[in-house]
Amino acid sequence: RASSHKSPTISQMAALAQRAGTALSTGRKAPAPRHSVVSNAATRNLWAPGVIAPEYLNGELAGDYGWDPLGLGADPKALRWYRQAELVHARWAMLGVAGVIVQEVIKPEVFWYEAGQPQNLPAPFTDINMGGLLAWQFCLMHFVEVRRWQDYRNFGSVNEDPIFKGNKIPNVEMGYPGGIFDPLGFSKGNLKEAQTKEIKNGRLAMVAFAGFVLQAQTTGKGPLADLSTHLSNPFASNIAKNIGRCMIPSTVDVQGLHIPLTCLWPGQQ
Repeated sequence: RASSHKSPTISQMAALAQRAGTALSTGRKAPAPRHSVVSNAATRNLWAPGVIAPEYLNGELAGDYGWDPLGLGADPKALRWYRQAELVHARWAMLGVAGVIVQEVIKPEVFWYEAGQPQNLPAPFTDINMGGLLAWQFCLMHFVEVRRWQDYRNFGSVNEDPIFKGNKIPNVEMGYPGGIFDPLGFSKGNLKEAQTKEIKNGRLAMVAFAGFVLQAQTTGKGPLADLSTHLSNPFASNIAKNIGRCMIPSTVDVQGLHIPLTCLWPGQQ
């Protein structure tokens, strides 16, 4: 049976050749085939198989797996700020988790939730003025955070030491100053890989620290003690059994100052 498909005429072929020549002369590129786009998306690690990442999460940021269900990063300026906020919280969380564990290993008799009280500090600091310490901490942290905000508003504007002129940091990327803040030289290798490892460990540390706080409030113990108790009797010591309890006091007295405390979930104190 004769085919219904019509072969292109000579005039149609000439028109196609003319359009192709025009595209080549103007330097325009033909659009990428659809299968290549799908292939590129398939090779990228995302937070779940088969999900489609938002357009603004294109994989350029370290640790970007396309997760933003609330669309908080749709604004480019907001996305930059959220990344800096995540970095700071991740780094503090890593320090906090390490500090809690090391303190419990060295002095297991001191509950980490109360380790900062004057009577639990090392001998030279038991009589320290907590109000003065708080004031110094506020001033120093305020100075550092203002400098970080200035770098966010005008990247590279605070690379030089404001007191000791001539001392500068490379600061090749916001949030990664390098120089004296990179004594092991991680930035000289695969920086993107090092950034990804840092943010992944930082995210895990933020979850871990939240778990430390919840455990401390419901059991009155440190994470290692809780782990030991759970392993010895997992069916009697778990989140289902402990949830709803609050083992911390309602107030704490620090050098005459009464500070109210509360649990993250309702419970009997």
